[in-house]
Amino acid sequence: MLKIQAPNGENRVLLHSCCAPCSSAIIECMLANGIRPTVFYCNPNIYPQEEYEIRKQEAIRFVTSQNLDFIDADYDYTRWRNAVQGLENEPERGSRCLQCFTLRLTETARYAAGHGFSVFTTTLASSRWKSLDQINEAGRRAAALYPGTVFWEQNWRKGGLQDRRNQLLKEYGFYNQLYCGCEFSRKRLERPEEDKRT
Repeated sequence: MLKIQAPNGENRVLLHSCCAPCSSAIIECMLANGIRPTVFYCNPNIYPQEEYEIRKQEAIRFVTSQNLDFIDADYDYTRWRNAVQGLENEPERGSRCLQCFTLRLTETARYAAGHGFSVFTTTLASSRWKSLDQINEAGRRAAALYPGTVFWEQNWRKGGLQDRRNQLLKEYGFYNQLYCGCEFSRKRLERPEEDKRT
């Protein structure tokens, strides 16, 4: 198991979670290293709401199986849509993604500051489809808005966590989504193969 240590040796961490498949191995790794995560589910980007609910229920199923706390940040798709206005045609890993990460991690930092957490991190950093630089920039921006909070910049793709994620996915029979969540990534998924290469 990967050896990790949270900033300042903290053993309580607020973990922003995007979904059960991405969270499971990270949560397991934290627990094995004496870190107790509280899971913060803040994903107003997910579209449609039915998709959001499916992913949320899967996250709750895993988190409760580990006897951990699950915080549901209300679904506010309109707020997210307003935040990314003008960026609709940006490619994946473009400026829309940075704006999306910043919104979600700022909400995470706000909750952390108001509920006694000094350290927060995100399972977004486990996905090879996302820019780690963008995620870390978004986390640093969020922490800067809430003095007393620190964003834990951890690359959750390393140390065998990707393989363990795939094992847990099978063990738990998780619903495994095929797009990041937003309506724009969904549209890209639905386009013909030849269009996706452009």
